[in-house]
Amino acid sequence: MTDLAISYTDVVAAADRITGIANRTPVMTSTTADAQSGARLFFKCENFQRTGAFKIRGAANAIAQLPADRRAAGVVAFSSGNHAQAIALAARLQGVASVIVMPQDAPASKIAATRAYGGEVVLYDRYAGPADPVANRLVEERGATLLPPFDHPHIMAGQGTAVKELIEEVGPLDVILIPTSGGGLLSGAAVTAQALSPGCRVIGVEPEAGNDAQQSLRSGRIVRIDAPRTIADGAQSRCVGQLTFPVMQRLVSDIVTATDAELVETMGFFARTMKILVEPTGCLGAAIALGRKIDLAGQRVGVVLTGGNVDLSRFATLVHAAA
Repeated sequence: MTDLAISYTDVVAAADRITGIANRTPVMTSTTADAQSGARLFFKCENFQRTGAFKIRGAANAIAQLPADRRAAGVVAFSSGNHAQAIALAARLQGVASVIVMPQDAPASKIAATRAYGGEVVLYDRYAGPADPVANRLVEERGATLLPPFDHPHIMAGQGTAVKELIEEVGPLDVILIPTSGGGLLSGAAVTAQALSPGCRVIGVEPEAGNDAQQSLRSGRIVRIDAPRTIADGAQSRCVGQLTFPVMQRLVSDIVTATDAELVETMGFFARTMKILVEPTGCLGAAIALGRKIDLAGQRVGVVLTGGNVDLSRFATLVHAAA
């Protein structure tokens, strides 16, 4: 796998590097979820992670490897929220300034949290164009280092530590369901699963309205789409990455999709049955398992709940309307 952007050795090194910054999150189970899915489900609860999502793993790993001169110039990132918060906190903890480009319609709680963690926020209109030009302008103006949300080897390796912890705790798995946007977590998970649980199928899950990763994997080329309109705000990327896609092609079994309605139903399930708050994007993998959208009967299935950052008023409105 030397021709891929990362190897499992990189994931192991990342796990050591982020110790003390990222939390080792719990794995939860539910007999009700098992009965509904027909499988044995293991939920990796990154909604209990620092900043409320898995993104702190990659952010901390990337910032920790910046040389002294780059640290002094600060970092720039673009994100709908979870990567934004992660960069802001990881940068502050390591004495680095951060500027984050965020969409104007990102959840208010995510914008507020990013600022509270110490990040400078610059807003843009995601439906008028991508964030890249805005972020690149800031990099040029400030001489900072750009840390993209997924297409970076240090980010990818850091995200893989979530699945490393999962498999170390519960043992070999038959399937792992991974919420998917640009492929940073998915690629890190796939590399890790191949090393620790050979034969495990890694399946990405994205919103039906934004299935660029699915189109890309099935067509054999990166497909770019317009910014999708979905409640899964953490999975509104326009395309997968140049570094993540080759990993997906080699190690990911499939990409499937979930509808917004299925995500809302799954949010309600977690709140009612397991008493936990999971954001729409974080519900992508669970929606597939609980809705029996693929055959998982009798299998041991890891499900990464990627985050819990959702405005409570928005959560209440969505779940109440679906009740």
